[in-house]
Amino acid sequence: MRNPVHPPVPGSDAAALLQKRALTGHERMDSLRLGVPEDIIGLRRLVRESWQRSASLQANPDVAEAPLAMDRDELEEYRRQHPLATIMPVIKKLLVQPSHDSGLLVAVGDDVGRLLWVDGDPVMQRRAEGMMFVAGADWSEASVGTSAPGTALALDRSIQISGAEHFKRSVHPWSCTAVPFHDPDSGAVLGVVDITGTETAVAAHTLSLVEATVAAAQAQLRIERLTLAAAVRDKPRRRSGAATSGQALYRNSLQLLGRDQALLSIDGRTVSLSARHSEILAILSSHPAGLSAEDLCNQLYPGDGSAVTLRAEMVRLRKVIQELSPDAVPGSRPYRLPVELLPDSGQVLSCLQRGAHRIALEIYKGGLLPRSEAPGVVQLRERVSHLLREALLSDGSVDSLLKYAELPEAKYDVDLRLAVLKLLPPRSPKRAAVVADLERIETELKA
Repeated sequence: MRNPVHPPVPGSDAAALLQKRALTGHERMDSLRLGVPEDIIGLRRLVRESWQRSASLQANPDVAEAPLAMDRDELEEYRRQHPLATIMPVIKKLLVQPSHDSGLLVAVGDDVGRLLWVDGDPVMQRRAEGMMFVAGADWSEASVGTSAPGTALALDRSIQISGAEHFKRSVHPWSCTAVPFHDPDSGAVLGVVDITGTETAVAAHTLSLVEATVAAAQAQLRIERLTLAAAVRDKPRRRSGAATSGQALYRNSLQLLGRDQALLSIDGRTVSLSARHSEILAILSSHPAGLSAEDLCNQLYPGDGSAVTLRAEMVRLRKVIQELSPDAVPGSRPYRLPVELLPDSGQVLSCLQRGAHRIALEIYKGGLLPRSEAPGVVQLRERVSHLLREALLSDGSVDSLLKYAELPEAKYDVDLRLAVLKLLPPRSPKRAAVVADLERIETELKA
């Protein structure tokens, strides 16, 4: 295979040659002042593309340590409420316990690349502290460049990164294998499971082991949810206690993209919101510190907003949320959400921030509450749409650009289609359809 997806067998001549060529790539990158050349011989394509993303995100290969994203108290609270906490016993049994004397570390991170748990060989743990491979550190591509956890999240696929293939030079003595963890119900990325260590961390059997562990953990999370649902259904008098015990099983979410009425999911229960309640939660979810009544009115109503009208809407919204979870009822003075609520628009922005354009496009189902005229919603809608379009134009593949062109907001986007033509080979059969689309746009705009 000319450009393998996985690194060669550890200890082989091919593995040694890959390391030599990766180091040559770093030397060439230095000569270009962190520009990444296209023609590094022998560097795997997915690694070269990850280096290019890392450079564009301004990750620094010469900074030895990863940044710390959460202090101890923040980390403990975040882990306690995260859905992955529920399945850690499975990961500990299948990966962590066998790794204690094997020279390997097991790390579990969230969907934006922050490590939540790091365990395994005690000696390796102490060594890894030198590069801040510790719980609470940010190992996304945007922060540390190419690594198995960050790149697995950027591509939403299993990844193995060997030695000098890492973007950060302090990580060259290490190798790692990582597999994304998906929500068993929604399919959304919840986090990543990683094994880090010496060459054995990128053996073929290591990848199979991590993938099998993730599959088992996803199945266990699904079982936990079904068990909770049955307990709530069969013993309604214990509803409040069951809801509390199940908080960590779900990621509270708000689906806003491509729909006029949002879907709100809290503690595994989902409800369709009215248009006005959708607008209120869209705005509040983008302002976690909260908003005053005056600020919320200004963002909610196109003309002069009425505080009386707002209070009436908030009373009705609180009743809706009360049915889902009493703990999630919005507070006042300021108006704010007491629980973390992940909007799909926020997922898109997070993916764009870490260079995961393809995943962002998969999540993006269209404009945010497209019929809403609320000033705060319009501003958020335009921001998400603009950033996605700009990211795709600057660094998107032909397939990603063509998929974006199918969205209603791109129906008359001439620049987008011209960008596709520049990327397509002269003899590509796809060119005819793009040219025909440009002719269609010209005809309709003249009509």
